[in-house]
Amino acid sequence: MMTMKKAGVPILEGKHAVVFGAGGSIGAAVAKEFAVEGAEVFLAGRTSSNVEEIAKQITAAGGKAQPAVIDTLDDAAVNGYFESIVKRSGRIDIILDAAGPLAKEYGNTKLAVDLPVDEFLVPLQTMLRSRFITARAAARQMIRQNSGVIILVTGSPARPHVPGATAIGAAFAAMENLTQNLAFEVSPFGVRVVCLRTTANVDSRSIQDTTALIAGQLNITKDQAMERIAQYNFLKVAATVQDTANAAVLIASDRARMMTGTVVNATAGAALD
Repeated sequence: MMTMKKAGVPILEGKHAVVFGAGGSIGAAVAKEFAVEGAEVFLAGRTSSNVEEIAKQITAAGGKAQPAVIDTLDDAAVNGYFESIVKRSGRIDIILDAAGPLAKEYGNTKLAVDLPVDEFLVPLQTMLRSRFITARAAARQMIRQNSGVIILVTGSPARPHVPGATAIGAAFAAMENLTQNLAFEVSPFGVRVVCLRTTANVDSRSIQDTTALIAGQLNITKDQAMERIAQYNFLKVAATVQDTANAAVLIASDRARMMTGTVVNATAGAALD
């Protein structure tokens, strides 16, 4: 059950945050934590029932949330969505895009020599395209208001360290490059662009699906597959979507005001720079 924090001043008080992929596990966790820290959250997803449920949880806990069905691969729809938010709220302070396909759609766990071209291209044609569309639309608005934070989320395969992550790793690496190039261009206008690189969030949909595939391939239990994943990082503990949400809040806040054009490596050493 989601609860709002009581003590202290929330570090995102008065901010307007847009979360794409808010109906998914990571997007929902981030949206809830943004709300806990005082932001009004605009929840965008592909499935109405999912984003509406997250919005209900946030409002029931005393937060502010507005759900919407948006296809992040539709450039016109995303730009129109931002325009509607600005018309309603006057500004957009934070955006984070966590939209993405199912792990099985991009051949997670398949070695590169066995990976079909079409599956390899899925994360590039969906996740990378989505990040560019949403970040570009946000940047245009944030330049006009001379402020804002754009957060891209990647994972440890951006730095190769496990087999079978060719497709998603290529997309993540491209997103990190996009972060740096976009930041170079928009930071002089007061807009920050930061990438949050996570390690495997064991309670996320993609990792749950991936561990099921690993378990089947190795003829082990899903719990054993989960334990293997946890062993990839230095701390030898499993990361969760809440860990990612906590890091996203810090990046979005003024406490990280000097961070731009960089990757916040929250992989616990799983993927070193």
